[in-house]
Amino acid sequence: MNHADMNHTTAQDKWRSVAAATGPADRAAAEAGVRLAYRTAGLAEPERVLWADSPLAAVALVRGLGDQGRSVRDEVRTRPWAEERRRLHDALGPAGWAAHWQATGAHLWDLTRSLAERIRAGVTEAATTAGQPASAAAAGSGAAARPEPSGREATAVRLVLLDAVLGQHDAAWLAAFDGHGDRLAGLAAVAEHAGWWWPYENVAVVCERPVELHRDEAGRLDRGDGPALAFADGFALYAWRGMTVPADFLAGLAGLTPERIREEENAELRRVMLEYYGYDRYLAASGARHEHRDETGVLWRVELADDEDVVMVEVVNSTPEPDGSHRTYWLRVPPTTRTAREGVAWTFGLHPDVYEPLVQT
Repeated sequence: MNHADMNHTTAQDKWRSVAAATGPADRAAAEAGVRLAYRTAGLAEPERVLWADSPLAAVALVRGLGDQGRSVRDEVRTRPWAEERRRLHDALGPAGWAAHWQATGAHLWDLTRSLAERIRAGVTEAATTAGQPASAAAAGSGAAARPEPSGREATAVRLVLLDAVLGQHDAAWLAAFDGHGDRLAGLAAVAEHAGWWWPYENVAVVCERPVELHRDEAGRLDRGDGPALAFADGFALYAWRGMTVPADFLAGLAGLTPERIREEENAELRRVMLEYYGYDRYLAASGARHEHRDETGVLWRVELADDEDVVMVEVVNSTPEPDGSHRTYWLRVPPTTRTAREGVAWTFGLHPDVYEPLVQT
C-alpha cells in the first residue's frame, strides 16, 4: 500500500467512525468548531450557542427563537464546500478527482445519505403528527407506515431542516477533503464532536449525537427489539433490515401468529413478519399446501374451515440487497388463483397470457 492509499484508508476509517458515533457531544470542542466556521466564513461569531437533544428538539428550538437573524448556512457550509471541491478538482483533474472520491467519501455516501434522509422524514412526521410522542410519530415515517406528512406545518418544518448543517452526517464529503487544507476545519470540528447544527446570524443551535445506532451487516438501520436510531430525548427511528417500521409493529413481533401475518394488508410489513417468524415455520403452522410452481414463483394455499382459502404467491426479488441476499415476498391473491403466473399477473391487473415481465422483481 502506497502513502496515498494509506492516507485514504486513514481518512475513511476516521470519518466512518464519526458518521456512526453515538454518545454525548464534546460541547466545548463543538462550540469552538462553530465559532471557527463563522470566522473562516468572514462572519462575526454567534452571540449564543444553544444545544438540543435531538434534531426534532432542534427544529422546535429554532422555530421558537425570535432573534436568530437569517440563516448563514450558505456562507458557513455551502460556499466553502463548493470552493474546496473546485480547488481540489482543479488540482487533481477530472479523473484524479473521481478516483479520489471513490477512495474516500464514496465509501461513506450511502450510510450518511440514508441516515440524513431517515432523520429528515422522521423529524417532519414527528413534528407534524399531533397527539403522539416523538418516538412513536417518528417511527411511522415511510411508505410502510402512513402517508407522507403534508400541509403548511410540514412545509415549515422542512424549511427549517434545509437550514441544517449535517455535522457527523457530512462525513462523506469531509473525508474527501481531509488533509487538503483548513478551510473546512471548523465544519470538521463540529462534525467530529456533535450532530446536526443550525447557523444563524445571532445564534447557532447544535444537536447532540444519537445515543443508539443499530445496523445490519450491510450498514442498513436494523433492530427487532427497539429503536435502530435513538436520541436522548426519545426521538427515535425504528427499522428492520433498512425498512422503516412503526414502533408498535416491532413490539408485536414476539407474539406473531400465522393468523396475524395473514391479516396484515401491507405487503412490506407482512414480509417483515414472515422473515421474523420464519417462512418454513409459517407454512407448517398454517397447513399450507404447495399448489403450483413456475418461473414467476410458487403458489401456496391455506384452507380454512370457516373462511375462504388464503392463497399467496411466493416470489423472489431478482435484484440483490446490499448484502447480496434476495428478498422473498408473499403476495396475497384471490382464492380462485390456480397458478403462480396467474397470481402475479393479477397483482399487476393483467391477464396471465399478457404478463411477460422484462425484469422480474
